[in-house]
Amino acid sequence: RRDRGGQTLPHLGTALRINRHKRAEEEAVNLFDRRARMESKTLAAGLIALSVFGDSAQAFSPSSLLLPRTSASRAAVSSAASSLRMGAPAAAEKSGKVKADAHDILLRVAKGEEAERTPVWLMRQAGRYMKDFKAYSNKYPFRMRSETPEIAIELSMQPFRAFGTDGIIMFSDILTPLPSMGVEFDVIKGTGPVIETPIRSMDQVKKLTPIDDPDKSTPFIRETLGALKKEAEGKATLLGFIGSPFTLAAYSVEGKANKNCFETKKMMYNDPEIMHAFLDHIADNIAAYACHQIDCGAQVIQVFESWAHHLGPRDWGIFAKPYAERVINKIKAKHPDTPVIYFANGGSSYLEKQKDMSCDMLSVDWGVDMAEARKTLGDMPVSGNVDPLVLMGPEEGVREAVRECIRGAGGHSHILNLGHGVIEPTPEESVAAFVDEAKKFRL
Repeated sequence: RRDRGGQTLPHLGTALRINRHKRAEEEAVNLFDRRARMESKTLAAGLIALSVFGDSAQAFSPSSLLLPRTSASRAAVSSAASSLRMGAPAAAEKSGKVKADAHDILLRVAKGEEAERTPVWLMRQAGRYMKDFKAYSNKYPFRMRSETPEIAIELSMQPFRAFGTDGIIMFSDILTPLPSMGVEFDVIKGTGPVIETPIRSMDQVKKLTPIDDPDKSTPFIRETLGALKKEAEGKATLLGFIGSPFTLAAYSVEGKANKNCFETKKMMYNDPEIMHAFLDHIADNIAAYACHQIDCGAQVIQVFESWAHHLGPRDWGIFAKPYAERVINKIKAKHPDTPVIYFANGGSSYLEKQKDMSCDMLSVDWGVDMAEARKTLGDMPVSGNVDPLVLMGPEEGVREAVRECIRGAGGHSHILNLGHGVIEPTPEESVAAFVDEAKKFRL
């Protein structure tokens, strides 16, 4: 891995591979411990001073633009990220080498091709359940992590190195492109995404901006995906992702997560013309953002309808499906060979209404038995759908859930995943068992 200046970055795993003697290992660990203690004393003050927006330093706050703009600040954040990266375990050694003939198995299955086994990755596989991830999340705000390539690359790679997943998904957020459209947001620790000025009127919708130049509005995407493409080459499939128009609109109208989706539904039922105009704008621009990810190196795109659980079948068919379809069709028009996966969280109650969608694969939530989903969807390739909370149980229970899910899908046209994202308290050992069993099990 190289920094912005092209200099090789040190890696603790490399040092350990060069000299495996116990004394060298202990010296390397002691060295990192000393550096970590020094970093912990300086990073807190350093991040305040180094969060430079313009030419002068200011106190860092979540509502500030999170990417440092001066070269000195970017170099400092890069250096801090590199120091943390030195402490990441050489986990690729723990999981073993990736077989050369299996490196593209996820991509092949997403395209509808046959494969020797069921490929596996996990939604939210880069997350706070990992100790190495917390070394960053405890020090850096979310948007700094997701919008600083050096950090986003490292966080994207951590689960692959630790568990040997068949997919590497870019560490980012579905809301990342919203500022490019004129909708600013912060991610507040303990609260989640917050939009200070929710979209509630037609005047606001008319003032939204198009994503004309993603390289200008989200410059970190190309650098992150470009580096991940090199990391994944010959080893795994690289996934990009977007939020579906309804989900992005609902977040923007509510201003934050809301269990009743009150403001959104009020707009849907009382001022549907505002909602449809907003969905129109998002659909066209989020499709362009997805295509940009593919241009930058993503091999598969997953479309997250994260708030589908707020919609019944009728409303999903009016406010979600048509706009998701528009996005998918625009992606396929420009990149016909790139598989697109659609995931409607909470949408398993109307799974039959999804089977005519234009996506290449449907990801299924954990609310339906996989065997029943297979019957409903027929030959449509599927992804999912183990309950994430199964990973809180004993190892054999995790392994049996993997086997049951693969059996339910028939052992073909299926990518094993969870029926939602990994939750924070999940033991890393459970994720390791999940991936390991997927790779071992054959029908």
